Amino acid sequence: MTGQLGPQDLPILAKAGYYLALRVGFAFPLEEINALPSAWVELYTAERLMLQDPVIRWVYTNTGTIRWSEICDDDPGDVMRKAREFGMRYGLCVAVSDPVDEGQRSFGSFARPDREFMDDEINLLSDFVARTHRAKAPPTNVTLAEIEALRMVKQGKRLKEIAYQLGVSEGAVKQRLKNAKLKLGAKTGAQAAALASQFGLI
Repeated sequence: MTGQLGPQDLPILAKAGYYLALRVGFAFPLEEINALPSAWVELYTAERLMLQDPVIRWVYTNTGTIRWSEICDDDPGDVMRKAREFGMRYGLCVAVSDPVDEGQRSFGSFARPDREFMDDEINLLSDFVARTHRAKAPPTNVTLAEIEALRMVKQGKRLKEIAYQLGVSEGAVKQRLKNAKLKLGAKTGAQAAALASQFGLI
């Protein structure tokens, strides 16, 4: 496989499933895609394996790529052996982060039942995660006035109340919210406020 990967290509490379966490902030990702076997997800959740998973430890403390077989961390929960029982015998981790210290990170874990990931596949998956991470970056052009209006929307305030508190007309508030929705790719003011909050803008 050559060229750039798209989401439709992931099941071809990661035949045993994959997991993507995009724009992870303090705790939760802005978006996640879980295409791992459902029985594995049930066991993983029931046994709280995330707390002991060497893959998760690696993606939160490193950037770059690594095959699962190259991870040297302890595995007290026997997570890797349990994963093999669900067809996830070979895997790859990809982790990327923003250049600033307090930036967000995105990561992917990809699995195959038959063989290790080849170098060209690793490069394709690494490029895909990095491009997707950048594409989900928060907009940098939301103004302070727009953020202020979104903060009040998040607090449940009505248009009239926002206008009164800001000392502007309702029309001005509507324009600020319209601009913010456009920049954030949101359909409603509430959705824009939620996205701004996820991005850490408010």
